Amino acid sequence: MDATKKPLRIPPEFTTYAERHGIFDLYKRLIERVIINKPEDPLEFLIEELKKDNDDVPAILIHGPPASGKRTIAKLVCSKLRSAHITPQNILEDDVSPTVARAKEYLARKEEIPTALWVELIQNRLKLFDCVKKGWVLEGFPQTREQARALQTVGIHPKHFVLLDAPDTVLIERQMGKRIDPETENVYHTTFDWPNDPELVNRLVEPDDNNEDAMVNRLVVYHRHIDGILDCYSKVTKKINADQPKSDVFSQAWTFLNSQLRTAAPHTPRIVILGPTGSGKKTQAALLASKYHCVSVSTGQLVKEAIANESKMGEALKPYVERDMMIPDNLILNLLKDRLCQIDCVSRGWVLRGFPTTREQAENLCSAGFEPNRTFFLDVPNDSVIERLVLRTTDPITGERYHELYNPPRTQEIKDRCRQHVKDTEEEVKKRLASYQAYASEIADFYESAQHVNADQDPHTVFECLESMLVNPLPKRYGGGDQ
Repeated sequence: MDATKKPLRIPPEFTTYAERHGIFDLYKRLIERVIINKPEDPLEFLIEELKKDNDDVPAILIHGPPASGKRTIAKLVCSKLRSAHITPQNILEDDVSPTVARAKEYLARKEEIPTALWVELIQNRLKLFDCVKKGWVLEGFPQTREQARALQTVGIHPKHFVLLDAPDTVLIERQMGKRIDPETENVYHTTFDWPNDPELVNRLVEPDDNNEDAMVNRLVVYHRHIDGILDCYSKVTKKINADQPKSDVFSQAWTFLNSQLRTAAPHTPRIVILGPTGSGKKTQAALLASKYHCVSVSTGQLVKEAIANESKMGEALKPYVERDMMIPDNLILNLLKDRLCQIDCVSRGWVLRGFPTTREQAENLCSAGFEPNRTFFLDVPNDSVIERLVLRTTDPITGERYHELYNPPRTQEIKDRCRQHVKDTEEEVKKRLASYQAYASEIADFYESAQHVNADQDPHTVFECLESMLVNPLPKRYGGGDQ
């Protein structure tokens, strides 16, 4: 096709369908499972995998030294996610399984259960309906690097590894005051978490190994193996200080569990940058476009280009520009459709600024198929915006911009000939700020996943914030157990 005569236009649905439905991630997971399981009939295996209702369920390991609060945090997480809570102890409570019977024979002889048998026990547990349907939280296992590598060999790998950490002195103090309810197995503490129910208090018992020497030995074993375990899960680990209130520990763990790891699936940036006049949208769009090779799109620039090219669209826009009137939304949207469907925008992605400015425009943009996968609000106080714009001037000879505070003219001669743009008067700036504020909350409500950035700081600091939010997947937002 001759692009000079008839430019190629690609429908926006091509870029959004695969991303919306997670096609590339699904393909990656299926290939991984075929490689791990090595089925005799790969096609039949893939069909069965695709029949599963929910393939993206929680897979969490919660680890830490003795008395770090693993049981408490694991139960809170399971309560929130409604996932299966798995521990080495409750795996061995199954009286029917022959595999469990073999494991209990080792315990009866006071021997350690072999790693291969542990892996078989966990594999059998994870195949049960509750784990497959709602996911799982495995507490306190693996206990050695060998066990961790064995789990990985059979394809058991967590999406999140939470490590609770605290000084040994704190852990020993906790252990000395630890009490257990034999009926519910809930853990309490004589100082930090003592129940109010007298009946519950009467049935609390002290753990069998509740002496300092035994606790020190357990800590020595833990420290001997934990570095090797962390090496196996380095990319999915979050270390949390357990020497703080239970609610704070859970809050940090929950935030981490809602995060998603970076994926190898293709990702085409579709970014909308919103913010008041003078917030730095143009600067940030240019920085993002330069680093990630996407296309910076400005509605103002598109209007100027259309008029300069004397196209049909330009002729329709020209009367509004000449009379300094608001250009109708349908004309701006048609202009954007034409630009965002071009092959460079579709293949490399785009950064849009200057549009939308109202909720209606945002709705029309999405209805046309242009759904951003990142929306950023650059937040700047009105006083800072006025200071940025009102004090800037331009040299009419060189075209260079100056600012009375941050970049003053180098000589008196340059200062004398500098001029302020008519749109940079305090009155005009306040009008534009009022116009933005009138619709900002409506747009924010429409873009629920939008991320706000403090833009009242150095431009490169703002860029680093935007970049971190762009390269990391958005959080899952678990809610009350619903995926």
